[in-house]
Amino acid sequence: MNLEQEIFNVLVQAGSQGLKLEKIVRHVYNSCNSIFTPLDYKYVYGFVSQYLIKNSKNPTSIIEKGKGYGVYRINYKSSAMQQLMLDFSSASIQKEEDDCGNSKQSQELDLFGN
Repeated sequence: MNLEQEIFNVLVQAGSQGLKLEKIVRHVYNSCNSIFTPLDYKYVYGFVSQYLIKNSKNPTSIIEKGKGYGVYRINYKSSAMQQLMLDFSSASIQKEEDDCGNSKQSQELDLFGN
């Protein structure tokens, strides 16, 4: 998995409060490290810290500094984040509608013994 995607996933799960840099690094390291693709903790720490510092300086970025020292969180006010939330919400609504349609068809088939 891509380290940038994993940083984003960790911050989304953290919510509006955000997480400290050390905890973000630990989560990213644990999720991306495996027997087949071993990672160095120092490399992950350097990559995550540089990525967060670089992206939190831009006010239109998806990532922003939170309250306190070394805390980062998702910037829900950015236009890119609002677009992502709209894309995911419309996809989930469409999936739910498809699931409802399939369940009605399966009930009809069961009633008539087909």
